[in-house]
Amino acid sequence: MDFLGSTTGTGMLAMLFSFSESILPPDSRSFLLKPLFLRWVSGFLHAVLLLVLFCSWVRKRIRGNGGYDVTESLKDKRDFGFKSALFCSLALSLLNLLLMSLSGFYWYESGWSDSDQLVSSLGFLLGMVSWGVLSICLHRCRDFEHLKAPFLLRLWLVFYLAVSCYSLVVDFVMYKRHDTVPFHLLVFDIVAFSAAVFLGYVAFLKKDRSNSNGVLEEPLLNGGDSRVGGGGAVELNKTNGSDEATPYSRAGILRLLTFSWMSPLIDLGNKKIIDLEDVPQLHDTDSVIGLAPKFRSMLEASDGGERSGVTTFKLIKALYFSAQWEILVTAFFAFIYTVASYVGPALIDTFVQYLNGRRQYNHEGYVLVISFFGAKLVECLSQRHWFFRLQKVGIRMRSVLVAMIYEKGLTLSCQSKQGRTSGEIINFMTVDAERIGNFSWYMHDPWMVLLQVGLALWILYRNLGLASIAALIATIIVMLVNFPFGRMQERFQEKLMEAKDSRMKSTSEILRNMRILKLQGWEMKFLSKIFDLRKSEEGWLKKYVYNSAVISFVFWGAPTLVSVSTFGACILLGIPLESGKILSALATFRILQEPIYNLPDTISMIVQTKVSLDRLASYLCLDNLQPDIVERLPKGSSEVAIEVINSTLSWDISSPNPTLKDINFKVFPGMKVAVCGTVGSGKSSLLSSLLGEVPKISGSLKVCGTKAYVAQSPWIQSGKIEDNILFGKPMERERYDKVLEACSLSKDLEILSFGDQTVIGERGINLSGGQKQRIQIARALYQDADIYLFDDPFSAVDAHTGSHLFKEVLLGLLCSKSVIYVTHQVEFLPAADLILVMKDGRISQAGRYSDILNSGTDFMELIGAHQEALAVVDAVDANSVSEKSTLGQQNGIVKDDIGFEGKQESQDLKNDKLDSGEPQRQLVQEEEREKGSVALDVYWKYITLAYGGALVPFILLGQILFQLLQIGSNYWMAWATPVSEDVQAPVKLSTLMIVYVALAFGSSLCILLRATLLVTAGYKTATELFHKMHHCIFRSPMSFFDSTPSGRIMSRASTDQSAVDLELPYQFGSVAITVIQLIGIIGVMSQVSWLVFLVFIPVVAASIWYQRYYIAAARELSRLVGVCKAPLIQHFSETISGATTIRSFSQESRFRSDNMRLSDGYSRPKFYTAGAMEWLCFRLDMLSSLTFVFSLVFLVSIPTGVIDPSLAGLAVTYGLSLNTLQAWLIWTLCNLENKIISVERILQYASVPSEPPLVIESNRPEQSWPSRGEVELRDLQVQYAPHMPLVLRGITCTFKGGLRTGIVGRTGSGKSTLIQTLFRIVEPSAGEIRIDGVNILTIGLHDLRLRLSIIPQDPTMFEGTMRSNLDPLEEYTDDQIWEALDKCQLGDEVRKKEQKLDSSVSENGENWSMGQRQLVCLGRVLLKRSKILVLDEATASVDTATDNLIQKTLREHFSDCTVITIAHRISSVIDSDMVLLLSNGIIEEYDTPVRLLEDKSSSFSKLVAEYTSRSSSSFE
Repeated sequence: MDFLGSTTGTGMLAMLFSFSESILPPDSRSFLLKPLFLRWVSGFLHAVLLLVLFCSWVRKRIRGNGGYDVTESLKDKRDFGFKSALFCSLALSLLNLLLMSLSGFYWYESGWSDSDQLVSSLGFLLGMVSWGVLSICLHRCRDFEHLKAPFLLRLWLVFYLAVSCYSLVVDFVMYKRHDTVPFHLLVFDIVAFSAAVFLGYVAFLKKDRSNSNGVLEEPLLNGGDSRVGGGGAVELNKTNGSDEATPYSRAGILRLLTFSWMSPLIDLGNKKIIDLEDVPQLHDTDSVIGLAPKFRSMLEASDGGERSGVTTFKLIKALYFSAQWEILVTAFFAFIYTVASYVGPALIDTFVQYLNGRRQYNHEGYVLVISFFGAKLVECLSQRHWFFRLQKVGIRMRSVLVAMIYEKGLTLSCQSKQGRTSGEIINFMTVDAERIGNFSWYMHDPWMVLLQVGLALWILYRNLGLASIAALIATIIVMLVNFPFGRMQERFQEKLMEAKDSRMKSTSEILRNMRILKLQGWEMKFLSKIFDLRKSEEGWLKKYVYNSAVISFVFWGAPTLVSVSTFGACILLGIPLESGKILSALATFRILQEPIYNLPDTISMIVQTKVSLDRLASYLCLDNLQPDIVERLPKGSSEVAIEVINSTLSWDISSPNPTLKDINFKVFPGMKVAVCGTVGSGKSSLLSSLLGEVPKISGSLKVCGTKAYVAQSPWIQSGKIEDNILFGKPMERERYDKVLEACSLSKDLEILSFGDQTVIGERGINLSGGQKQRIQIARALYQDADIYLFDDPFSAVDAHTGSHLFKEVLLGLLCSKSVIYVTHQVEFLPAADLILVMKDGRISQAGRYSDILNSGTDFMELIGAHQEALAVVDAVDANSVSEKSTLGQQNGIVKDDIGFEGKQESQDLKNDKLDSGEPQRQLVQEEEREKGSVALDVYWKYITLAYGGALVPFILLGQILFQLLQIGSNYWMAWATPVSEDVQAPVKLSTLMIVYVALAFGSSLCILLRATLLVTAGYKTATELFHKMHHCIFRSPMSFFDSTPSGRIMSRASTDQSAVDLELPYQFGSVAITVIQLIGIIGVMSQVSWLVFLVFIPVVAASIWYQRYYIAAARELSRLVGVCKAPLIQHFSETISGATTIRSFSQESRFRSDNMRLSDGYSRPKFYTAGAMEWLCFRLDMLSSLTFVFSLVFLVSIPTGVIDPSLAGLAVTYGLSLNTLQAWLIWTLCNLENKIISVERILQYASVPSEPPLVIESNRPEQSWPSRGEVELRDLQVQYAPHMPLVLRGITCTFKGGLRTGIVGRTGSGKSTLIQTLFRIVEPSAGEIRIDGVNILTIGLHDLRLRLSIIPQDPTMFEGTMRSNLDPLEEYTDDQIWEALDKCQLGDEVRKKEQKLDSSVSENGENWSMGQRQLVCLGRVLLKRSKILVLDEATASVDTATDNLIQKTLREHFSDCTVITIAHRISSVIDSDMVLLLSNGIIEEYDTPVRLLEDKSSSFSKLVAEYTSRSSSSFE
């Protein structure tokens, strides 16, 4: 023991030694220096500790003061000191257990006659029990507050420190005298002294730090109680990326090394369900807010000043430099880990020779043990920090890529957008950025493989000489075999991603338009379209997973091939095979197995990442909006607000026919400019060009001042109404109230349960069309811009509201602003200072109303159509005076009664709101997430979904056989080769190799069987889950889609489905494989030493306890990752659809920061999940290293010859991978539980309650039903959800067959709800609807919906062709389709297109104007020719002339049908046979228009009067 030789006689120890020599008599000296005396004193002292603890417990029971008083001095230091004291006590208890076992063994060896060993055993027993009891006390008392009474424990610690110090001095005195000191006792004394010093420090000197960083620790320790630590807990969650309050950034070196900074959060997870506010923030260095600008500048810098666009190489370069330091640090850790992992195999031969009796120096065995343990410790620490930092790098990469994808989405030109749908762009974020982030795991694998192979060859060369060349050749062959498979894998992966993109694109579109599909009864047809797309995806998935199985077989068989080649070469070259060298080689192959196992994964991941990087680079290369389309000038810098000179613009620059041609006009500050024209004449394009959205071919556009824009189809963000109106501006109550009043929103907000705090569903799903439009106008008004652009905002609101808006908004609040408004309502034109008449993309006429009235035909056509509509109203009005109602007096009584009840109910509406016993809830609730552990039922369902679980036993059998054959082949090599050259081998070399090759070949076949069956089961399960979930979602009621943001469904259909497709089968397989391997290793080790179980059992118990302790927090963190992803996706998809509006308000930077905040919200649980995983793995590594070291100490402590050195070597060979395997088992178990959440989330949506049946076979209506088309409503009451107020409040009336009924009423009065109830989109709460005497609640939904026709409020077109849009069910011939197109005035437009009926329709029909989309909806009903037709604001988006054409077409082709019309234009309903006026969900009036107009006090009469006066007035 040379390391002790450095102590000289001049030091402190020499003084103590000489002092003891001088003052003690010789007999006393010799007795006091005996180890027996020291063991006796130590045992006595531990007995005293037990007595102290027992007395303390008795005192507590008698006095009931609730605490283990003696532990208080430790308990109060709850942070590092307290936890470390607990760990220290536990370690001392385990150390005493080990030494007690050794003493017992020596006592047994001496034939139970050595009394010294008996005393030692008893001393160690007392030590083990007392330290064990103390650690239990410490653990038990930490959750309570107690009175301090630490005196007894402190006093005991003083004595213990003195005795352990004395023991250490005695050891050195004995060493100086050249007496032998047992090595394990010397180690024990050093550990005991160190522990005593540390515990003394904690008990006496350590200051209470509990308040030093309360902001950081206390909220975590005290659950949800935010009072602890002052306001800090609140602040903690407000910041995005913080310099201060992050446990990771403030942790000391020891806490960082051991991941103890995660302990408070994991501890909290065991006390309560963790929510996002419990998860600490990210530090600035990990927050996307700090990272994104750096990444952007690096990406731009890598251009080298050339604007050549983003390439894959530039993207990789920027990603590397954005995390350069972390990547280099992880590379260092990876290098250290690799070198440390080869120390064990390098020492095995020496260890076997040592066990065989060949000793090179004293205590060689213990030096070997320390070397093994030291290497394990370094390996464990480097691996844990390597993995954690890699995940940090991954989180950073994903964050910056999401930020870049988002930013690109905000600036994409419209032409670029047509090439990429929102579904595809969302996939870039959810799949590609995620995959590139995950690649960080594999980042260092390519160069590590070379290093590991190099180290392996060096060890093999040392042991086997030139035979190592055979190993190198075999390894290279194995790696080369992989390349063709890797290439195939890349191709399959690419195709799989393309198929997934097109599926996600369709899913996104279908979810967005689910209401239309349900109304038309088309949802199952579109579901089969999704299934077809999935089928093509499954084709590539199948190829991908079976290719993976072949790669798996090649590489699991690789180490066997390498070892057979190497040993074969040894025999050919005549190199003697000795068991030590064989075992060293086998251990090397086992470690070499890891990079070879991982190589297919690495290659596959490199392939996938390359595909993703290519996709992202091509997306980031797409053209942005030209920044120079519009010259933007600051306010006041020009006399002109807008100036357009000779401008030609086109959505498609390559098109020979530009969208807008030769546009010239000027707008001065304060001017009102109206834009009118027929459908498709270029009105909306003109406004878009002023926003800089339409690419410019020639000319100039100047805009002076800020802009606000109101789009034709409302874009509403999900969130509160207030947030939609404020749109990033601070609240100014006075201005806010003015805006609400001007937009007629005050009354609507009174009706809503939460007023302006009501949460709007996705795309404003719980608002009517008019309410959405008015919120949009309010948003624009609140911005207080200089220039306002309105794209026909009045078409979606009723006549009364429209005129109110025009007066209050355009002529009121905006009287001093420049306004350009597109309108189809001619009555709003006279008020304009300038009217631009559009035709075929040109301004055909321009001037004031009076100037252009007689100067051209285009304007006169519009005016003529308007006059025609007005004439109808006037005619009805005139007739009403002379005509008497043919309906008799009874109707009058009904009208009065209904009117009276209506007013009464209307009055009671507010009372309902106040008196309702049930607390009101928002429509859109927080995303549901399961709590607690994942139910076993989820695992069982997953396992048994494929073929009832029949393949599972065969998969397990394949792996068990493989493990047995592997152990058998290694056991055979260890047994059949001699320990050294001078020993005779038990079998011939030929026999040795034949048996080994046979066993190796058998094990490879088992792997092929297992790999094939595993991917088969996984593929089948993924398919089943996909079909189950999608079928259930498509059959769920509309209320599910109203209250479920599509982001939640999309994340299940993309991310969770991806996990089920590609990850879960391997996770399940990995758990099974690891368990079987672990059982095999313990079996081999226990063959050598059954005492391994003494340590292994408590270590396994501790591992399980740690795993259970960890999983409570980790599971919730993993669920939070899923829950935090949906808002990010939703915000992203909303931004893409509202990009024009966002840009028009110049709000890009606010939306970017919102995206970054949501991105950090998603990264936070991911970051702490990674920390928690490493926290657990570090502790498990330490525990399994203890098992390994104990078995080594046992092996070196027993006499030579007791155990066969070859078998002992085999045990060590397997034991080397014990810690890796044990940690890997727990890691895979936790990972499986985290990943199984994807199945849990899919199953959640596979059990959504269904709508009523589509067809009820026992109650199908006749083929001719409905023949008359009479609709009867009886006491109809409707609410959207049980927790929401009634929308229709007891309606009773009849729509006679063959008559036209107009439904009017203020926005939000229940008009659209009535229609939805007719189609059973919303089921009535009470009452019934009968059509031709058939109660529609008793028949199937498709029987109902396919017999009715509707032209919905939002005109919808799907991506595809014109044919597929008109006839998705493929029921009609081309002639019938052309006929319908001609009837709806679209025939000529479609004939102009090159591909006629097959001309393309882009996502949402964006390459067709709003009016044209509405005409396509008319074409659909003309094809269907139902007896009952519903028009829900059907002509809102078309000009008056087209409206008249539509009305004429309907009168002509639906003259014998029941037509129910909801309209805001009085002209659309005035010529109806009956008019129903709704107010607040009740019938206010229901009669013929003539009768209602006779009564000048009727609401309808007032509405018509207002319309006619508005139409004839000029609003001047």
